[in-house]
Formats: sequence, structure tokens, C-alpha cells
Amino acid sequence: MKVHVSEGTTEEQAEIIGEALASQYYDNVTVVTTGGEELVEVPYYGPGHVPGPEPEMGPTEREEELWKEIAEINEGGPKKYKEQLPDQGKEFVRDRIDLWFEDGFLFEDGRFAEFDADDKLPADGLITGGAEFEGRDIHFMANDYTVKRGSMAGKGVEKFLRMQQRALKTARPVLYLMDSSGGRIDQQTGFFANREGIGKYYYNHSMLSGRVPQICVLYGPCIAGAAYTPVFADFTIMVRDMSAMAIASPRMVEMVTGEEISMDDLGGPDVHSQDSGSADLVADDEEHARELVAQLVGYLPDNSDKQPPQTDGRPPATSPKDIDSIIPQDPNRGYDMTDLINSVVDAGSWFELQPEFGPEMLTGFARIDGRPVGIVANQPAQRAGAIFPDAAQKAAEFIWKCDAFNVPLLYLCDTPGFMAGSQVEKDAILEKGKKMIYATSSATVPKQCVVARKAYGAGIYAMSGPAYEPESTIALPSGEIAIMGPEAAINAVYARKLAEIDDPEERKQREQELREEYREDIDVHRMASEVVIDEIVPPSTLRKELKARFEFYETVDKDLPDKKHGTVL
Repeated sequence: MKVHVSEGTTEEQAEIIGEALASQYYDNVTVVTTGGEELVEVPYYGPGHVPGPEPEMGPTEREEELWKEIAEINEGGPKKYKEQLPDQGKEFVRDRIDLWFEDGFLFEDGRFAEFDADDKLPADGLITGGAEFEGRDIHFMANDYTVKRGSMAGKGVEKFLRMQQRALKTARPVLYLMDSSGGRIDQQTGFFANREGIGKYYYNHSMLSGRVPQICVLYGPCIAGAAYTPVFADFTIMVRDMSAMAIASPRMVEMVTGEEISMDDLGGPDVHSQDSGSADLVADDEEHARELVAQLVGYLPDNSDKQPPQTDGRPPATSPKDIDSIIPQDPNRGYDMTDLINSVVDAGSWFELQPEFGPEMLTGFARIDGRPVGIVANQPAQRAGAIFPDAAQKAAEFIWKCDAFNVPLLYLCDTPGFMAGSQVEKDAILEKGKKMIYATSSATVPKQCVVARKAYGAGIYAMSGPAYEPESTIALPSGEIAIMGPEAAINAVYARKLAEIDDPEERKQREQELREEYREDIDVHRMASEVVIDEIVPPSTLRKELKARFEFYETVDKDLPDKKHGTVL
């Protein structure tokens, strides 16, 4: 609105008039003289606005008191516990957060939890919030080991659950920085068995599973309930000489079973990276743990609705021209499959998971011309690449994760098949082999199968052979596909006839003839002739072939039967 005043009105008087009218009529006011000269324009700021300049008074006493309270909470638990951290090789939790999030976290929730408790329990021993990590918005939690050894109780449990529930709503990844001795036994009333108690953690973990990546880093001995978060996570990193996880503490184990054992021998990094398979990677220290997770997230989307992030491609570390020379002419001679991988994928992109668990199977992420792929490969350098129970379990879980987060799968097959024998039967080779085959069958992401050399027995099934609907089954000229290898086949079919030949030289010559006949029958040229496989490719072109095929089948649409879910996994 425009208001006219007399010619003698000063600018100060005009401003007072304008502010009064603006607040009365809820509108901007322009004050002009009767002669048309504009003296002042006063905006309307809304109800409750106090006219006049806004003074820069600085924090009030009330705000200063709040800052003091925040600073005290940020100091964590008792000083004596904080002073013990360097001897344990640990960072104080808020220093750890500064390491992970260079610009600090975006916000914190529940900082004042248990603020009025009789005992000093800053943030109730748990920090939760949102942060930016490697350019990605994530939810995070971090235990404060200086507060009751990072144990969980009512308010901390509430914070943890809220973080998980918000992650379900936002569909953003979750990072768990675990250093917890488990539930706080002396305060268990109100959080242990409640509908919204600590048991809800694992319900929420299950709901988040396959929806958003859940990544857990262990910084200490996580016992009992606290140990379930790392095993529910999609990827778990333990820190050497620092972390452990177990269903019960050594003291409890001794009480129940009489066994005396150290925490490291019970559930340290070697146990879970080599024997149980619960740890995907072992970091040397806190900085290394962050580096590993930074690499890992580069292969994963924010959630199951999105595609993995692509980067600019780069040439492989080893020339693809070397591929044929990597695979020995002798079909029974071992070699390192990682040499073949490094001739196919972008230099520096091979990121292996669970390297010490089931080492006869390689699982990990890589890029082919910038495109993330999950690689499942037999390792002839270990146990001739035969599939043992641990290897089958490892592969099944990795395939399932890749499928959940839309990472295409590359199978590199060179295996004599599943291992036989009484011990592997006791170790559930059939059960775990079944799970690998099920995961391969049910994966809906694009799949490419490469028969590098041996593809014997059910090994070709587990490695996504022709019957498992890969987008392509291609082979190198060294490839062989058969029910079993030549030696086993000759023994199974011709043992009696060969035994009837008395002359050792004649028997040896006949064995060699049978071996050559069998190899001719199982050679990939025969399989290509019968269109069992799609193509035999010159080894030096393998990377180019895979690049083209993954790009071509990027948007392939696969339907599963209409059912609630399978019963295998």
C-alpha cells in the first residue's frame, strides 16, 4: 500500500508511520510526500515482528548455558575410561566420528538422552544421526565405550530403533560403528523384551536387509545381543587387535562349559574371517577400516531401487593379451585366477571380500569400463578350485547381496565340481551347495558365465551355466564341460576292461587313447557346435566381449514365479 504524508515529514517519521501501518494492515507500505517524493519503503514481516533494527546481541545467558551442557555431554563418560582408550588402540567415539565424516555429521539425535539421570550417562552411550560419507547421505550410530562400556539400555535402544526406522523411510544406507558389551544388565527393565526393545533391532535389521546397504565396523568386543548387529549387516569389517564378537563372553563360556579361552580365540578377527565367515574384511587400524568402507560403498547404490554408481573406465592392470598364457596348457596345473581377473577389470578396481574364508572361491566387486560387477570365480590355486561347503556358502551370500543391490554378476568358471568325501558331507556340502545353486537361479540381475577351463559336474550349475539363464555363456578355447574329468570318467567306465589288459604298455596306451577321446567329446568346440554355449571367444578379446554384453543387457527384465518367497535361504 502507498501512504501520503505532508512535505515536511522526515525519513525517520516516515519509517515510524510505515512500520505502524504495515503491522496494522499486514501489507508492505511505501511512504511518499504529497508531492510524490518516496521517503521510505517498509516491508511487512508478519505478526509478532517488533519494529526497529535487529540488534546483534550475541548468545543469551540461556544459550550459553545450553552450549556448556552440550560440551559436557560431548566429553563422554568418566575421564579414567577415556584415558584407557589409547592403550587399547582406540579413538574416543567423537574423534572417531570426526575421522569418518570430515565435515562432521549433519545432525545428531538424542544427545540429551539420560541427561537428568542420577548416574552420568552422556547420550546414554550411543551417538546417532545423519552424515555425509564419500558424497552419500547416510544414517549412522556409534557406541561410546566410555559410557558403561558402550552397553545398551532404554534411551540408547530408543535412539537405535528410531535411526533404523528412519532409514526405512529415507531408503538411505546405514553405518554401524560398534563398540558395545551388549545389553546393560543392571538396567534391563523396560528395554529387553519390550515390543520396542532391543529385540526390535533384529526385526528392523531384517526389514532393512536388501533394502539399503547395512555396513558394520567393529571396534571392540561385541558380546551377546551386540554381536547380532554385525552378523545381520550386509558387510562387516573387524579391526585387528581390537575387535571381537561372540554369543557370550569368555567368562560366561567358562561358567557354562568349563572351557577357558581368550576373547581373541573365542571370536577375534581370525576366527570370523577364516572359520565362521562372519567378517568380510579385517582392517589393520581405524584409518584402514574407513578406507575399506569408502571403497566398498563405491560399488553399491543407496537402495534397492537404484543402480550402482558408474565411474570413468580405465584399462586393466594386465593386458588382455596375456589371458591365454595365464591359463596353463596342462588342465591339471593350478594358476591364480586373480591374474585373469586383473586382465579383465579396470586397474585397481578388484575389491575382494572374505579372502580367507573358502579361499577356493573368489568373491568381490570390480569394474569393467567403469561399470560395477560382482565376481564369483573359482580359484584353481586353492584346492584345485573344487567347491567346498564354506566356498558354496560364501558364494551364495555374495550372489544374494549383489542381486539385492542391482550389481550384475560375472561368473568365471574353472572347477572340478563340488568336493566329495565324508568330512564335506558332515560340513553340509549338499545344503550349502543347494543354497549357492538357489541364489544363482533366483538372481534377477544380468549374469555372464565364462568357462575359463574346467566346468565339471554340478560346478557348471552353481557357476550359472547354460541351464541357469545367464545372458550369455561364453568360453575360452581352454574350456571343458563334462559330468566329470577324464581320469574319473575312464576309471568309472573302463576300469574293468583296462584291468583285463596284461601288458602295462598296452594298458597305458589304451588309457591315453580313451583320455584323448573323452577330451575331444567334452571340448568347448563340441559344446559350441551343439549350441550348448553361445560363443568361444579369443582370450585377448574377453574384456571387450564382457563390456559389450554387460552394456547390452543392462536393462534385461527377469520375472520370478509369483510366490511369497522360496524356502532355501
